[in-house]
Amino acid sequence: MRTWVLFGVLVTVGLIFLTCDAFPSNEVYALKNFREAIYEDPHLVFSNWNALDSDPCEWSGIFCSMARDHVVKINISGASLKGFLSPNLHFISSLQELILHGNVLISTIPREIGLLKNLKVLDLSSNQLIGPIPIELGNLSNIIKINLQSNGLTGKLPSDLGDLKYLQELRLDRNKLKGTLPASNGSNLTSSARGMYVSGAKPTGLCRLSQLKVADFSFNFFFGSIPKCLNYLSKSSFQGNCLQAKDPKQRSTALCEGTPPAKHHSVQINNKHRSVEGRARHQSSSKPTWLLVLELATGVIAGSLLLVAILTAIQKCKNKSSIIIPWKKSASEKDHMTVYVDTEMLKDVLSYSRQELEVACEDFSNIIGSSPDSLVYKGTMKGGPEIAVISLCIKEEQWTAYLELYFQKEVAELARINHENTAKLLGYCRESSPFTRMLVFEYASNGTLYEHLHYGEGCQLSWTRRMKIIIGIAKGLKYLHSELDPPFTISELNSNSVYLTEDFSPKLVDFESWKSIIARSEKNSGAISSEGAICVLPNSLERRHLDIQGNMYAFGVLLLEIISGRPPYCKDKGCLVDWAKEFLEVPEVLPYVVDPELKHFKYEDLKVICELVNLCFHPNSSSRTSMKDMCAMLESDIDTSITAELKASSLAWAELALSS
Repeated sequence: MRTWVLFGVLVTVGLIFLTCDAFPSNEVYALKNFREAIYEDPHLVFSNWNALDSDPCEWSGIFCSMARDHVVKINISGASLKGFLSPNLHFISSLQELILHGNVLISTIPREIGLLKNLKVLDLSSNQLIGPIPIELGNLSNIIKINLQSNGLTGKLPSDLGDLKYLQELRLDRNKLKGTLPASNGSNLTSSARGMYVSGAKPTGLCRLSQLKVADFSFNFFFGSIPKCLNYLSKSSFQGNCLQAKDPKQRSTALCEGTPPAKHHSVQINNKHRSVEGRARHQSSSKPTWLLVLELATGVIAGSLLLVAILTAIQKCKNKSSIIIPWKKSASEKDHMTVYVDTEMLKDVLSYSRQELEVACEDFSNIIGSSPDSLVYKGTMKGGPEIAVISLCIKEEQWTAYLELYFQKEVAELARINHENTAKLLGYCRESSPFTRMLVFEYASNGTLYEHLHYGEGCQLSWTRRMKIIIGIAKGLKYLHSELDPPFTISELNSNSVYLTEDFSPKLVDFESWKSIIARSEKNSGAISSEGAICVLPNSLERRHLDIQGNMYAFGVLLLEIISGRPPYCKDKGCLVDWAKEFLEVPEVLPYVVDPELKHFKYEDLKVICELVNLCFHPNSSSRTSMKDMCAMLESDIDTSITAELKASSLAWAELALSS
C-alpha cells in the first residue's frame, strides 16, 4: 500500500516538473554545446538559435517528435559550417538522424556518438574529419545508413561495424583508411550468402552484415583481398585501393608501398577517465534502487517528499526567466574535451623556439603593431631575413584543444601560400612554458599601405606607383582565389593588410583569419557578413571571415582608398563608399575622386579603376566579376611603364629636357 502511495506521489511530482519545463534540458544543452563548437556560420544557420530558448523545435535544422518533447533529427547540410563535432550530442538520446553533410567539420568523430541507440542515419560526409573511425559506432544497434565519405579519416576499419545487424548502406570512400577489410566468411560461406553462414565457423566482421545492400570502400589504402561475402557489391566499390584484385582499378605500387600520413596524437584536457565515469554513472542511475526506498518509506516521509517537491517546482518556475545560459563553455565542460591534434600536417612547416624569436626581436621590445588579439614584432634572424612575428594575446587557461587544432590548421593553411604578392609564412612557435603561440612571416620593410596613404607619406605614391600596387594586389588575390585549391580568402582585406617592399611591391598578409575562433571562445561574435569591411575604423574592425565575394567588395573599397587617399571611414568625412558614389555615377566629375596630393594622373586609368569599383559594388554578389577577369582588365588597360609616367606629366618632361 505504501509503495502505491509513494508511486502516486512521484507521478504527481513528475507532472509538476513536466508542466514547468516540458522539453528535456539535457537535449537543449547538447544543442547549445553543438552550436558553441561551430565558429564560422557563413550562411547564418544559427541566426534563430536563441540561447535563452528552452524549446529548440523551431530552430533551423532541428526536427522534433510529434509531441514536441524530443529532438529526433538534426539536418544541417551544405551550410559551410566550420568547427568541431561536439561529443555532447549523445545527450539527445531520441535522435534518429544526424545529417551534417557538406560542411567544414574538423577534428575526430566523437566516440560518444556510439551512445545514440536510436540513431538510424549518420551522415558526416564531405567534411574534414580526421582520425580513426571510433569502434563505438559498432554500438549503434538501430543504424541503417552510415555515410563518412570524403573526409580525412585514417586507421583501420573497425570489425565492430559487423555488429550492426540493420545496416543497409555503408559509404567510406575517399578517405585515408588502411589495413584489410575486416571480414571472415566462415568455412562454408558462399559469396551469394551476403554474410549469412550455412555451417562451420561463424562469419565475422563485415560478413555479418546480412542487410547490407550498398557499400563503398573506394579510394582508400585498403590492402589484401576482397572478401568473398562482399562479391555482390559493385566492382567500383573497391577501386582506388591497394587490394589484390584484377577487375577494380587499384592504386600504383609506388602509392601502396607505404601508408598515408596518419600520425595523430590525442590531446586530452584533464579528466581522462570521463567515458568510464560516465558509464558508471549511467549504470548506477539505471539500477532500480528506488524500489527498496519505496518499500521502506513511510507515509510521513512521502508527505515530506511531496511538500519539498512542490516547493522546489514552484521556485524553479519563478526563477526560470532569470536564468541566463550564454553560448560559452563552462570550465568543467572544457575539462571534458578530447580532441585529436594532427601534428603530421605541420611536418613541412619550420618550427621556431621562443628563445630564438626573442633574440631576433630584441627581447620582444620591437613592437610594430598591436590589437586586442595580438602583438606584432619586427626582428632579424641571425644570418637570415627580417621577420614579422605575430603573437596571440591569449591566456593558457583560455586555450582549449579545439583552439590548438584550429591554430595548427591555420598554420598549415598559411604555409601553402607562395606568390610574389603575398607575404610568406616562414614558420610558427608553439611552447607551453611560458605559453606561446606565434606566427613568423617574412617582413616587408616599407611598412603598410595604410601608413603611406594616411600618415603624411602619400607623396611617395605617384599615380603610376599606385597603379602598380593595385595590379600587384589584384595578382595576389587572383592567385589566392583561383590558383589555390581550395581557394584562400583574406579575412580583413584593407590597406593595413597590404605591406610594401623596398620597391613598393605589395604583399598581402592575413593576420586575422585565425582570430575569429578566439573571439568565439570569449563571447558570441554574432552574425558573419560576406560584404567585407565597409565603414569601419581600421583599428576596430569586426573579426569576421570573408568569402571570395566579400574579398571582391573589400577590393573595391581598397581601390577607392588608393586613388583618393581617404580612409574607409573617418569622423569628419564619413564613409568613403557613400562619398564616392556621387562621383562614380557621373564621368565628368570623376577627377574629384583623385587624391589632391597627386600632381598628375591619367584619366584613362581612372576610368578603368572606377569601372572596377562599380563591378566590385554590384548589388548582386553572384554577378560580380571574378578577380581573374579584373586582373586581366588592369594588366591590359593600364600602362605602368616609365614612358607612360613621363608622358602623363608635363613637369616630368620639362625636368627631362633640362637634364638633357
